[in-house]
Amino acid sequence: MKLTDAEWQIMNCLWERYPATARGIAERLPKDVEWAYTTIKTLLTRLVEKGAVKENKKGNTSLYEPLLSKQNARRSALKNLANQAFDGAFGPLMHFLIEDEKLTDSQKNELLKAIQKQDKKEKSK
Repeated sequence: MKLTDAEWQIMNCLWERYPATARGIAERLPKDVEWAYTTIKTLLTRLVEKGAVKENKKGNTSLYEPLLSKQNARRSALKNLANQAFDGAFGPLMHFLIEDEKLTDSQKNELLKAIQKQDKKEKSK
């Protein structure tokens, strides 16, 4: 499932704490995000239509909770990035990340550990 930048903002608020009202989400958005209440409601409606969020009505109030996990959203975003920038190949993506100067040695080591852990899982199958 592909999320827009604005939808990521809403989802991050929901993953942090749910169920939540649109007003509750508005209060937790970063300070530089100055959306109108109606904008937040529109984004929530789109997320419900996409199947990423569930809406429960309690009287006149809607409570929202994520159906899409953060891990699955990240997985989908990473697959989209790999498809767009690396012709769908994860190897070149990983190579790019490991060689990127902006990664600290600690971050590079964590990536290598994750690769080694995955290798061990595959070999034990």
